[in-house]
Amino acid sequence: MSAERILIAHPAADLYGSDLQLVEAVRALRAAGAAVRVCLPEAGPLHERLRRAGAGTRVLPFPVLRASALSGRGIVPFAAGLGPAVAASVRLLRRARPDALVVNTLTLPWWVAAGRLAGVDVVVYCHEAEAQRPRPVQTALAAPLLGARTVVANSRATARVLTAALPSLAGRIAVVPNGVPDAGRPAPARERAAHDPLRCVVVGRLSPRKGTMVALEAVARLRAGGADAHLDVCGSVFPGYEWFEAELRERAGRADLAGAVTFHGYVSPTRPLLEAADVVLVPSFGESFGNVAVEGMLAGRPVVACDGLGLGEVLSGAPRTGRLVPPGDAAALARAVAELAADPAGARAVGAAGRTEALTRFSPGRYREALVRAVLPRDRRK
Repeated sequence: MSAERILIAHPAADLYGSDLQLVEAVRALRAAGAAVRVCLPEAGPLHERLRRAGAGTRVLPFPVLRASALSGRGIVPFAAGLGPAVAASVRLLRRARPDALVVNTLTLPWWVAAGRLAGVDVVVYCHEAEAQRPRPVQTALAAPLLGARTVVANSRATARVLTAALPSLAGRIAVVPNGVPDAGRPAPARERAAHDPLRCVVVGRLSPRKGTMVALEAVARLRAGGADAHLDVCGSVFPGYEWFEAELRERAGRADLAGAVTFHGYVSPTRPLLEAADVVLVPSFGESFGNVAVEGMLAGRPVVACDGLGLGEVLSGAPRTGRLVPPGDAAALARAVAELAADPAGARAVGAAGRTEALTRFSPGRYREALVRAVLPRDRRK
């Protein structure tokens, strides 16, 4: 039997959560005997990571459905590029003749159409839970998934959002929680007394949805309450969101936060900064999963995250394995951090329990088995 040929369409060449999860997916499919090729819209650091994982890569410029394209003005230029993009993708698929096309996001709906036009079996891997969108928008985003043989959802929350928008999808969804590699046994959490300086870290794209401003406001509240709290901000912005980084820097420069916030830009690997922190903050308004929360748990540090969608699943063992607070509530975030800071031994216990939980529930081995079952037909698995 010849190797299953898989072509994956992915929307970026960066090294953030869904990009790194793609690397794990490639490793899973390669271990199952599949030949994998990944199509990306641009050059970037992800190409080399994918090649090291055993995939071929190529650049094919194509539009990506960003949030800005869902506005009245943004949809026009996006739609104008769809015809040529679909035609180029169909040509590629007919030349490559893959056994399956994996569309690795909701933001490339026209790749599903290209797969159908080329007569290729389509799997959509959904990393987004767009619960905050109006129902008509949710339905429009989910509708192309009806052209897929299987829809892989990275959490039960993602599956719920999809089926709420389009109930007929229920029979084709496979829930496969992310697998997050462990960087090894972490350095012990530093010994600190209850009133010692407190170091927090937030990792991820700088965007309003990620709640970065909420983290800054929470640290401001901690400092107003007498804590010597500091925040490391790790991440960069999508093109077009430079205004948000400017707002963050302006807020960090005010008197109540002056000198307390450090912007590191994009950081890889993140483990050293996670280990240097006393508390890991994940203040996102709505994550479909939440790899950063798992990475914080694996680093053995207590994680405080917003309770919603996938983060609630990742920290389902809270308060034993972490803390959950309402999204957008800087006061609640500050209180949760203050409680951990006031009990250093308890905080270390939360970090240790979180690491044990993450190693068990989100191991790459468990992930790879589940993903292969979802993507490869039974008779094509190694």
